[in-house]
Amino acid sequence: MAVEQASMMDASARTLSDEQQVKLFRIYNHYRLVVSLMLLGLLFVDPVNFDTRFRLLDYYQAGVAGYLGLNAFIAMIIFAGFKPSRRHITISILLDILVMHWLLFTSTGITNGLANLVIVSVAAGNILTPSRLGTFYAALAAICSLGISGWAVLTLGESGDDIVRAGSLGILYFAAAFALQYISRRMMRSEALASSRAQSIAELEQINQQIIQRMRTGILVLDRYGQIRLVNAAAEELLFGAPSSETGRPDTPRVLPQALKLGLECWIKDPTRRIEPFQPFQTSPVLQANFTQLDQNRGDQILVFIEDMSKVTQQAQQMKLASLGRLTAGIAHEIRNPLGAISHAAQLMEESPHLDQSDHQMLDIIRRHSRRVNGIVENVLDLSRRRAANTDLIEVRPWLEEFKADYLQTQDEESAQSMINLSVDSDVPFARFDKSQIEQVMVNLCDNGLRYSHQQTGERRISLHAGATVDGERAYVEVRDVGPGIAPEHHGSVFEPFFTTDKSGTGLGLYLARELCEANQAHLSLVEDDQPGCCFRITFAHPGRLI
Repeated sequence: MAVEQASMMDASARTLSDEQQVKLFRIYNHYRLVVSLMLLGLLFVDPVNFDTRFRLLDYYQAGVAGYLGLNAFIAMIIFAGFKPSRRHITISILLDILVMHWLLFTSTGITNGLANLVIVSVAAGNILTPSRLGTFYAALAAICSLGISGWAVLTLGESGDDIVRAGSLGILYFAAAFALQYISRRMMRSEALASSRAQSIAELEQINQQIIQRMRTGILVLDRYGQIRLVNAAAEELLFGAPSSETGRPDTPRVLPQALKLGLECWIKDPTRRIEPFQPFQTSPVLQANFTQLDQNRGDQILVFIEDMSKVTQQAQQMKLASLGRLTAGIAHEIRNPLGAISHAAQLMEESPHLDQSDHQMLDIIRRHSRRVNGIVENVLDLSRRRAANTDLIEVRPWLEEFKADYLQTQDEESAQSMINLSVDSDVPFARFDKSQIEQVMVNLCDNGLRYSHQQTGERRISLHAGATVDGERAYVEVRDVGPGIAPEHHGSVFEPFFTTDKSGTGLGLYLARELCEANQAHLSLVEDDQPGCCFRITFAHPGRLI
């Protein structure tokens, strides 16, 4: 693993070196262009004495002009967008060393100040290509300097000091080469390490961003005034019904739900306080928010975790069912047996020929209320015997069509005129639930809807509608009747156990329906709108969520 990381670091260092080479070579070429312009300008400073100071003036002038033309040409092609490769840079450095020595050769020899410019060329070569090639630059420069000095001593009778000077320059070439190679390699390693760490941090940040955006737990970053700084898709879905963007920053300013804003204000006053669960809108699940300071020093940013209480509720339901199971065992023994005896005694009394009309009325009351008590016991027993949800991924349209056909077939002769209008939107996503349990809920809702529609209009008529939530990721089914509706003061009580407005009802139907929905991580809610009748909506769990 370490070897692989080191090789990746070396590769990134080489890639970074290529990019740096182009930038540094561009700067170095500007330097060469300035030097060549200065050399050309010096030709016009003291032209009278050039013939005495320069060995080959014409060749020197040609060399300066050619050097200027070469650098100008390279500058133009780089400006046009040409990116020199390593080979082009190497050739340029070699030409620089050779041209400088040509100018030394045609001018006054190694004692000329141009010899210092050779050191700059060797240094630039070792910076641009910090490898063995940099040593070659130094060796080439030293050989050229010694060659010019030796030729001057042997041919022109110059002093032997030129050879000593050339040797000193050669030492400087190699010293500059080795020092700059070492410094350049250290810098490149440091830069490669920094680049590798920066890339790792960027990748980690991207991974964290994807994890946060794909989490099913909602995450918000707020300031002290409730302004949203950052929000993930789950929080947008839970709080507002649909995500606005994939970047985590809302496209349009979002306003916190009032319950969450009040909870934030209470938490700021007392950080130890835990806010109550809330519903941001009618058909959303119950949510729980937890607050913590994101920046302990400044304290101006607050991290909020938004949790769907469906799973917590499901676990609570399992515990409740376990307790209820033990309770209902006693109920079945202590209530059903005496109840059966009362019902049987009433049947025996009904066979007596000495009963008058008032006696028959009393027996009818006994039978009716015995059936009601027995229905309550049966519902409680059904709740306690309920098995865990065995969910499947269901396509909503075929399932509703099949349910409608099966439900109408089970209606008795009195209910033969029942009408169910089914409508399904396009692009309804799949839903994950236990068919048997949700169909039990649908039967309960349809029975209630048909009964109340018949009481109000004389027709047994309801409507089933399937669609998708605002974010397009979850399916829902609505059951709407044309009955009298539910009084506004009773909206908060319809799902409470034993609450009923029907004298013959047990008050457990909607309670059991919501319990079954919560076991499937679905949400049963009463839709409050201005349309006649009553509408209940089942919002299913996200199809990608395993229950």
